[in-house]
Amino acid sequence: MKTFLKSFGGAVAGTLLVLLTMYFFIKPESNESKGGLQAHQTEYVGHSINHANQVPVMPASMPSALPEAQVDFTTAAQKTVNAVVHIKTEISVKPVNYDNFFDPFRNYFYPHQPNSIVAFGSGVIISPDGYIVTNNHVVDGADKIMVTFNDKTEKEARIVGTDPSTDLALIKVEGDNYEYLNYGDSDKLKVGEWVLAVGNPFNLTSTVTAGIVSAKARNINILGGVSAIESYIQTDAVVNKGNSGGALVNAKGELVGINAAIASHTGVYEGYSFAIPVNLVKKVVEDLKNYGETQRGYLGVQIRNIDAEFAQSAGIDKLQGVYVAGVVDGSGADDAGIKSGDIIVAINDKPVNSLSELTGIIGQYRPGDKVVVKLNGNDNSGDLVQVTLKKRDNSTNLVRSSDSFYNDVLGAWLQTASDNQLANLGLDNGLKVADVKEGILDRGGITKGYIIYNVNGVPVNSESSLNNAINNSKRKVVKIKGMYPDGVKISFEFIL
Repeated sequence: MKTFLKSFGGAVAGTLLVLLTMYFFIKPESNESKGGLQAHQTEYVGHSINHANQVPVMPASMPSALPEAQVDFTTAAQKTVNAVVHIKTEISVKPVNYDNFFDPFRNYFYPHQPNSIVAFGSGVIISPDGYIVTNNHVVDGADKIMVTFNDKTEKEARIVGTDPSTDLALIKVEGDNYEYLNYGDSDKLKVGEWVLAVGNPFNLTSTVTAGIVSAKARNINILGGVSAIESYIQTDAVVNKGNSGGALVNAKGELVGINAAIASHTGVYEGYSFAIPVNLVKKVVEDLKNYGETQRGYLGVQIRNIDAEFAQSAGIDKLQGVYVAGVVDGSGADDAGIKSGDIIVAINDKPVNSLSELTGIIGQYRPGDKVVVKLNGNDNSGDLVQVTLKKRDNSTNLVRSSDSFYNDVLGAWLQTASDNQLANLGLDNGLKVADVKEGILDRGGITKGYIIYNVNGVPVNSESSLNNAINNSKRKVVKIKGMYPDGVKISFEFIL
């Protein structure tokens, strides 16, 4: 016991001696000095910790900024799922060119009945009265379209209009008070911004995936045709078979795009998906509702992208803008004084550095609309010119799909062919046969869809031009040149 007390006492004495030494030789810094003992607060993701009277401990490597708070997608998802529908289409005959780019994600096909297939896809309700936007390749060739809502109710839809040049279609179901999505602004989307893809992949309804905007104004060359507009939003949100026609929304739940395609070697998602920008979607939808077909405006220029090799050969100092390789006579660009060799750097204050950016911007306007083009090249360095957009035939007339007329001589109803139809056939003008009655065309075996582009050596694109060409025929002989949508040319002549 005495030994224990002696040891304990020695330990206490030693401790006191150490403390006294520290007191006299080590002076605490003032609270006002750097790294003091003041209370401080460190912000973390989602919460904060209060440290009172502690010296802050710095990590070995301090990041320049704390990570941003996690984005909450729950509100955006709740807004979206009830406005995205499941689309089922019945197609009676399999198209001859069925094995094309869209086959891998043409919405989960499977046999339905002999000589019939069923396809699945997605659509987005854009108004309370039942208008739904989807991809053209979802409903192309459909004999019957059924729409299933998130509450499992089902209704049949009709096609209002389609636009193959943008791969968009507008369909409608009867009824009202539908939940719908508000348009956002795809021009304001930033690379790196969070987005949600909502649709029905692999026939699984109301599926939500998240990703970021990976790039904008992507051209992936899938639509074909000289009039095609490809200026996609690229994302890494997971998109698969059945997502086609579904919604791409921002964190606020606003519609910023319509999912359309994936880049894949296997037919399933491999990291890249593409959506049609909503600013283009809005314009096409308005055209289909008001006119039954799209109204395409053109600058009237031939464009070449500027890369390092071309810039060096052409003596261009900056890799900026797009190069005007040619100007169409009588076009809006020609009227405004744009010349070959000019460089377009912006349209309506929106930078333009590629053909896909240019077509994406111009695609939002109609014939007759005016745009301001900023030039940097030739004698127009830094100039701003106003261009009135025109159609391919250099007119500014807006044509409805229902605007048709009857010609007694031909025995047929005709209408001005749309710009998309003409562009896909490489034509500048033409009249489409809307219906055939008893008469010359019927006896010649001509059916609906045939496009007459020349009569007696004269281009035709209106009722008056057709009548003038027929009436000016020599020796009562009328020569007609035309083409079907598949490119088959048929020419014939008849005597009045």
